[in-house]
Amino acid sequence: MDERIVPMRVQKFLARAGVASRRGSEDLMTAGRVSVNGEVVTSLGAKVDPATDTVTVDGRVVQLAAGPVYLALNKPTGVVTTMSDPQGRPTVATLVPAAENPGLFPVGRLDADTTGLLLFTTDGELGHRLLHPRWKVPKTYRVVTDGSPDVCDMQRLRDGIELDDGLTAPAEARTLERLGGSSVVEITIREGRKRQVRRMFSALSHPVIELERVSFGPVLLGGLERGSWRELDAAEVAALRRAAGLDEGSERS
Repeated sequence: MDERIVPMRVQKFLARAGVASRRGSEDLMTAGRVSVNGEVVTSLGAKVDPATDTVTVDGRVVQLAAGPVYLALNKPTGVVTTMSDPQGRPTVATLVPAAENPGLFPVGRLDADTTGLLLFTTDGELGHRLLHPRWKVPKTYRVVTDGSPDVCDMQRLRDGIELDDGLTAPAEARTLERLGGSSVVEITIREGRKRQVRRMFSALSHPVIELERVSFGPVLLGGLERGSWRELDAAEVAALRRAAGLDEGSERS
């Protein structure tokens, strides 16, 4: 991808700076909260040169970092997926270098009792697209269930499960191991409903005992230790951008 700093639309600048997604940045502009060189900018066609122009949101100066930051965390249990928590619970912000990377945010959520791969970035546009249902970016989980889902249960997962908020999209599912009174199942979904995997298995009368996300799009959890983080490499970032429809030539200028 081309990371050269060149004149770009204001909303793209704000998204790259991690202020919001591009759509969210457009909302900030139309609300009159964005200024360039002291002048409020509401036109979505306006451009900014990061090398010479000063951009502010609600009076605060926004700057591009040397480049967007992309991290992977192996989230442990008991930690909530938020950068701050008014209830004082442990947050993922304490596990990643948030202070050194202003604008860093988690891409989606994992429940407090779910472990595994959680992506972080300062790239608002990419983060937004990775979660948008249009792009159907797959997320794969390792599930330990109570009991053993049978052939019919597995087919129901592949066909879609009727939940209280509607039928789920078809999933990919396979049994990895049977452990007496429990089973290990791998499931890949392309949606992001709240507690979706847990709800799907509860609907089968095989509630989840343990849940771990092992991949998000092309990024794998691999051998990353629980509670540890790493930077994504260039190939992983490029693959994520392709998965989110941001490969070369797909972005608006």
